[in-house]
Amino acid sequence: MNLNYIRNDFLGNKGVSFALLIVLVLSAFLMATGAMVMERLFGAVDQLFEEARPSHFLQMHKGEYDLEALERFASQHPEIEAWHVQQMVGFDGKTLRWERPSDGESGDLSQSLVDNLFVTPNREFDLLVEKDGTVPEPAVGEVYVPVSVQQSQDLRIGDRLELSSGGTVLEFQVAGFVRDAQMGASLAESTRFLVSETDFTDVEAMDGGRPEIIVGYRLDDESAVPDFQRAYESDAALPQQGQAVTIQIIRLVNAFSDGPVALALVFSSLLLITIALLNARFVIRGTLEDEVREIGAMKAIGLSDKAIMGLYMSKYRALALFACLIGGLLAVVATNLLTQSVQANYPEAPPSPATFLVPVGALLVVYSVVVVICRRVLGRIRKIEVVGSLVHGTTQSEKQTVRRARREARTVRRTSLTTYRGGNVSRRLAVLDLRLEAGQWMLIPFVFFLASVLMTLPLNLFTTFDSPRFVTYLGVPETDVRADVAFTDDADAIREAMVADMAEDDRISGTQTFANVEYQIEGEVGWEGLGVEIGDYGSNSVRYVDGERPAEGEIAMSLLNAEKYGLGTGDELTLRRGEELTTAVVSGVYQDLTSGGLTAKMQGEVPGGADAYVVYADTVGGADAAAIASEYGDRFQSADVVPMREYVRQTMAYVTDAFKRAAVLAFVFGVGVALLITCLFLKLRLASDRPKMGMLAAIGFSTGEIIAQVRWKTLLAAGLGTGIGLAFAAVLGGPFVGALISMAGLGISNLAFIPNPWLTYVAYPLVLIAAGYLGALLLTARLRGADKSMWIRG
Repeated sequence: MNLNYIRNDFLGNKGVSFALLIVLVLSAFLMATGAMVMERLFGAVDQLFEEARPSHFLQMHKGEYDLEALERFASQHPEIEAWHVQQMVGFDGKTLRWERPSDGESGDLSQSLVDNLFVTPNREFDLLVEKDGTVPEPAVGEVYVPVSVQQSQDLRIGDRLELSSGGTVLEFQVAGFVRDAQMGASLAESTRFLVSETDFTDVEAMDGGRPEIIVGYRLDDESAVPDFQRAYESDAALPQQGQAVTIQIIRLVNAFSDGPVALALVFSSLLLITIALLNARFVIRGTLEDEVREIGAMKAIGLSDKAIMGLYMSKYRALALFACLIGGLLAVVATNLLTQSVQANYPEAPPSPATFLVPVGALLVVYSVVVVICRRVLGRIRKIEVVGSLVHGTTQSEKQTVRRARREARTVRRTSLTTYRGGNVSRRLAVLDLRLEAGQWMLIPFVFFLASVLMTLPLNLFTTFDSPRFVTYLGVPETDVRADVAFTDDADAIREAMVADMAEDDRISGTQTFANVEYQIEGEVGWEGLGVEIGDYGSNSVRYVDGERPAEGEIAMSLLNAEKYGLGTGDELTLRRGEELTTAVVSGVYQDLTSGGLTAKMQGEVPGGADAYVVYADTVGGADAAAIASEYGDRFQSADVVPMREYVRQTMAYVTDAFKRAAVLAFVFGVGVALLITCLFLKLRLASDRPKMGMLAAIGFSTGEIIAQVRWKTLLAAGLGTGIGLAFAAVLGGPFVGALISMAGLGISNLAFIPNPWLTYVAYPLVLIAAGYLGALLLTARLRGADKSMWIRG
């Protein structure tokens, strides 16, 4: 009986059943795809970590260092499983070019702003691995190129790579491509090229190269990393002129590249499931109204409520099951497309129970939620009375019918046309009808509310991370050019000469200079290292989530540092540099993604003899920041000079690309679902409103006027839902997304959207409302040829 009912219902209500099925398929598809993308991403990251064995703790350092101090420290810490010092030499992208002998094609890395580091293979851990997981051994004259450079330059094995610096030219043949667990992620500021010991000696001897080291440690217990880091940073004899990174940050940064797409898909799926459930509720209630006499007859012949509910539930179980099967199959195809960057940057993880359980679990969630909600809605069958259903054809009891009649009578008196003066009567009737049947029309505004949120949040995330103003989330001011002078013997002279030249440059309106000084702060187990940026913050545009910019005698702490040391605005802390102690008051807390999010800013005169300096410059009018940066980079070879816009773009490239893909998917699904649900709703609504339309036709309203009323009601309902959705996304969207990002521990807790007003508040709403209106046009077009006499009969 159930199979016959399902088949007959599908044949009799093809449009309604198909529309509901599409929404359920999309819900299952997005939920399964998001779950599979996350499972593959985390599985691939874990596989890379297993092959490459990255450091549990590493310290980058430029300048001289004491090897004996490192050996002493290692001997004092039995938790160290292995450690090493990796020698590296860094070069700007403009020193590297490539050529393909087979066809003469060539290119260079001049547009790349990351530091290109030449290294030799490690033996125990922090390995650079090929696609098959093996550790290459480059021969003399060979180079293994990072996968990220391979993708950006479309390099192939056999291409020639030329390194030219200080009048010396070295040529290498590309022998392969390597994955880097520590520096291969999108947020990494450096990348490593693998060469032989012999070639590395020649690279070291070149002028213009910047030598630096990585001190890496593997511990016997990963959970001991925080204590180990505190012990390392509390020892002033150890090299610390650079960024310290933990395994937790490495893992998080690797996952952050493609994670946003997966999260966006899951979020979209949750919204679509909500839409699907709303439609299922609407369809079920409409079905019960249409078939109330059949239900009354089944009750009259002795069928139990449970049996009747089971008959109807069979359809929705079949719909949900079929939707999950189709959605799951589509998810397999979509996941392969969405994880192309994962497949390029990470090894393929071997199948595990999670590979199958994660997507199946996601589909079971969709199926279970749909079935539970449908069962609750069908619970209304228990309240249907046999007499009321057979005689009056209503699902309501006699008391409910009386209360509804009184409520509608009061509404009619409040919405009388007797006080209406002029204007379009059809539109006035549409508004009155919308008010009278607000509960029945609530589906459209709610669906458009969810669709607008679904479309707007990913778009605002993309425009925020892609905005030039996003630099304020990187702990730096919004400027045009940035110059770093770090860990060189003549850093003071270079900084002074650069600032002097910029002061004479008509293309530059002003500069800000800051010094990076290594202080120590008292932590849980003693003194720990704290990098502090000192300068004048009077005109700095860094955003503060609490408090304000520092004044004399004050210091501002990054969010993660404030959490690490339990500091808040107004707290006092003691800093140590050498034997000198300094007391400062915390003026505020700011967000920062750089240097692991562990930074601080202090007001004061820029001191001489600092570890490093950073100079920010603002350009005048339409001056080309990229050209200015390139010119000063050539003039001051020891400095890294970059245009800030390009720096942010390249640093956040994978993240913004991920949000862009998510925004496109959300736009397509949002518009498509809005159109589909509008058509579904109006198809059912027009069928139930035939007696009302017949009455309007009988008293003189033309078919065009009746159609206009339906279209006007749809337009008003869609516009109302879209407007509320935009307001919700604008007011609560930022805090909601900020809370999710804050949970990741990246150093951001208060995300203020930087929207594109034309897209967010003009183009997207118009497209969404137009989709709803298009649905109204399509569904009401057929009314023109309808037999009006049939309307009155119902």
